[in-house]
Amino acid sequence: MLEGAKLIGAGAATIALAGAAVGIGNVFSSLIHSVARNPSLAKQLFGYAILGFALTEAIALFALMMAFLISFVF
Repeated sequence: MLEGAKLIGAGAATIALAGAAVGIGNVFSSLIHSVARNPSLAKQLFGYAILGFALTEAIALFALMMAFLISFVF
């Protein structure tokens, strides 16, 4: 019973990975649209896009860490 609950909890924690993938897609989609509207700001916008990517990826790594903690530690 406890093993099944651990697996369900780990699976629920990995749902955030799908959300992070969508978020990363939105970040770079917005970058492409912004550069298409104003190409002279491409360098500055790319820096903002990398920052958005890093923050979104950090959320995914935290979710993955929680899934591993649930699976192997508890």
